Amino acid sequence: MGSSPSVSPDFATAFLARSGPAGTMTFAEFMELALFHPTLGYYQQDRARVGYAPGTDFYTASSSGPVFGEMISAACATLLGGEAIAREYTFVEIGAEPDGGVLNGVAHPFASARTVRLGEPLAISGRCVVFSNELFDAQPLRRFIRRGAAWRELGVTLRDGVLAEVELGEVSESWLPADAGEGYVFDAPRAAADLASRITAQPWHGLFVAFDYGKSLVELATATPAGTARAYFQHTQSNDLLARPGEQDLTGHVCWDWLADSLTRAGFTRTAVDSQEAFFIRHAGAFLAQAMAAEATRVSQRKLALLQLLHPSHLGQKFQVLHGWRQE
Repeated sequence: MGSSPSVSPDFATAFLARSGPAGTMTFAEFMELALFHPTLGYYQQDRARVGYAPGTDFYTASSSGPVFGEMISAACATLLGGEAIAREYTFVEIGAEPDGGVLNGVAHPFASARTVRLGEPLAISGRCVVFSNELFDAQPLRRFIRRGAAWRELGVTLRDGVLAEVELGEVSESWLPADAGEGYVFDAPRAAADLASRITAQPWHGLFVAFDYGKSLVELATATPAGTARAYFQHTQSNDLLARPGEQDLTGHVCWDWLADSLTRAGFTRTAVDSQEAFFIRHAGAFLAQAMAAEATRVSQRKLALLQLLHPSHLGQKFQVLHGWRQE
């Protein structure tokens, strides 16, 4: 188990207020505190987090400029059955950065477009395209470690102003792998599945599209022995999850099986998970052909953005897309 440098007095106070006199909480509770505390949380800070500018911590597909939104618009219109049908739907983006939005400045066929930002209520109804980009990977993870024939939940404690990882009591959850080896760490993105259930419980119908990075349940249970949780600070990935709480991003892979199950239980059909590359080629092929033809004879920022979004060695395979349809 690791430890990190002393935390700020403000974060220590917030930690103890949440943990109580014992000064210990689960990792999921710590991640919730570090990311979403009303004043100290990473996602509550009034600063740029995404992009290439100094002081940012990571970039996403939206950092490629408006071409990403244009591709999203084209693909969603195709999945709906064409632009004429798309005009009957509202495009709702959940979790966009402040002043952000994938369709900002992008001509689109939808009836309207709006964003639901951090802390705003989920109020979605009617005919919609519900879209998110790297929303689910930011939800708190439960962490477990295999000890002998049992699983123990991992937590965080505050001792003398220093955060440290600790092993909590034994747990029994039906979805924990039964045959993992000693010391295997299983990062369980249960909050992401719960969020998907809350989104799909809203009285809307239409298209669900979520871009993120994740793995199947089998992959999480067999191919990630150190877990998937990691931190990002100034474009550097780190395994020091307890460093700089409120100043660095914490993230982990989603479980596509759990998210897909949330959709299925809510009445969605035609549910599929594609790589980002495959999703765009299948559903925005006509747009891509036209865009690449227009850039064929030159090297431009637009062409470079297209290649970054599609190439398997860049974002094309790193990210996946879960999409499904709920009939009216």
